[in-house]
Amino acid sequence: MFSSTKLCSVQATVLKENEDEKVVAEESFRPSTFTHGPEASPQPSPPTELDKWVVKLEQSVNVFLTDSVVTILDALYHDRDYARFYVLETIARVPYFAFISVLHLYESFGWWRRSDYIKVHFAESWNEMHHLLIMEDLGGNSWWPDRFLAQHMAFFYYIMTVLMYALSPRMAYHFSECVENHAFETYDKFIKARGEDLKKMPAPEVAVKYYTEGDLFLFDEFQTSRAPNSRRPKIENLYDVFMNIRDDEAEHCKTMGACQTHGNLRSPHSYPEDASGDDFGSEFRQADCEGVADCLDKSVTSPSSKQKQNI
Repeated sequence: MFSSTKLCSVQATVLKENEDEKVVAEESFRPSTFTHGPEASPQPSPPTELDKWVVKLEQSVNVFLTDSVVTILDALYHDRDYARFYVLETIARVPYFAFISVLHLYESFGWWRRSDYIKVHFAESWNEMHHLLIMEDLGGNSWWPDRFLAQHMAFFYYIMTVLMYALSPRMAYHFSECVENHAFETYDKFIKARGEDLKKMPAPEVAVKYYTEGDLFLFDEFQTSRAPNSRRPKIENLYDVFMNIRDDEAEHCKTMGACQTHGNLRSPHSYPEDASGDDFGSEFRQADCEGVADCLDKSVTSPSSKQKQNI
C-alpha cells in the first residue's frame, strides 16, 4: 500500500543476459530530447506558492483514492492472485483510453494537436491489453463476479479520468502513475513470493508472441525513457513473463512522470528533425494548452484568434 509521504516512486530490476540494470522510475528526462520544434519552447516560470499548494493537493487526493482502491482489492483478493491481476489490468488500460478521447476532442476543436501523446498512449493501452490477455489465459477471469467488478470499475474510472484529464492533465497523469506504481509493487511482491514455482511453469503463448515475435514497434513506443530496440525480453517460463510485466509497469511509471510536465513527452521514434506538419508550424501549436479551461482561454486570447476577430 502507498504511503502519503512517498508519492509513487518505484524501482525496477530489468534482467539482462549477463548483468542486472537498475531502473529508477522517477529519473529525470533530458530536456533536449523533448523539444517540440526547431526552437525549444520557452522555459516555464518558477511555480508560485499557490501552484505548489495545488500540486500537493492533487497528489494527496490521488494517493488517497489509490489507497482506498488498494484496500478494497486487498480485502477481496487476499489469496487469489490471478483474479486480482485480471481486475488490475482491466483497470490499468482505462486511463490511456481516456487520455486519447480527450486529446481527440481537443484536436477536433482546434485547441491542441500533439501526435506523440496519442501514439504513446495508444502503445501503452496496447501493452496493458496484452497483460490482460495473459491474465485471462491464466484463468484470472474465470469467475463471473470478478469480471463484473472489473468491468464496472473500469466504466466509472473512465468517466472520472476523462473529467480529471480535462480539468488537470497533470493530476490525471499523476493518478495513473500511482496506479501503475501499485501494479509494479503487486507484481514485484508476487515474484518474490512465488518465483521458484513460476520458473517451473510454461509461458502462455500470447506472452511469447507479444514479447518476442513480430513487429515490436509498439512495445518500444510506450517506453519513452529508452531508445528503440534497447529492451528485448527472453521468455522461457512464467517467471520471465511476470518479470517483464513488472518491468513494463515501471516503464509506464516513468512515462506518466514525464507527462506531468506539460509538453515533456516525445515518442521514442520521433525526433525534432523528422517532425511532421501535423504537429508544428500550424495554428494548433499557438493554441497549445493544458486542460479544457486553459484551452478555452487560449482559443480566445491566442494571436490567431485575435487576427480572425479583426478581419
